Amino acid sequence: MKHLPLLMLLLSLGATGWCQTGHVSIIGDVDAARMVERHVELNSRAKTIPGFRVQIASFSGTNSKTSAFNLRDRFQLDYPAVQAYIVFEEPNFKVKVGDFRTRLEAYAFLQEIKETYKGYIIKDNINPEPPQQELYAPDDEQSGDE
Repeated sequence: MKHLPLLMLLLSLGATGWCQTGHVSIIGDVDAARMVERHVELNSRAKTIPGFRVQIASFSGTNSKTSAFNLRDRFQLDYPAVQAYIVFEEPNFKVKVGDFRTRLEAYAFLQEIKETYKGYIIKDNINPEPPQQELYAPDDEQSGDE
């Protein structure tokens, strides 16, 4: 019992040492903050995301543009739900199809079309489908008048 006052004194001193208060200020470069804001702004305007497409043809030479457009039109008739794109990468006109988020989705589609269209999977920036909005309709059976 004679050590109890000493023990209480040590505990009270230790408790005040653990509780610290203060103020923290972060000083940063104004140009760095502007760059971050600009990066966020540009990314919010981006209409594409990284993904995969199936390239079904690459044409070069005489009538390559016409051939690419004809193939794209024929593909759109066969698969109207899948978007087809023509990209000019000098000196080639490339026909790319689909907007797939994963390689697995692109592979499944390639297996579906491989008898008619020879192609391979490529990484590309894709146009994501807009989020689907679900319409809310109140359920008549769950009304509170039961």
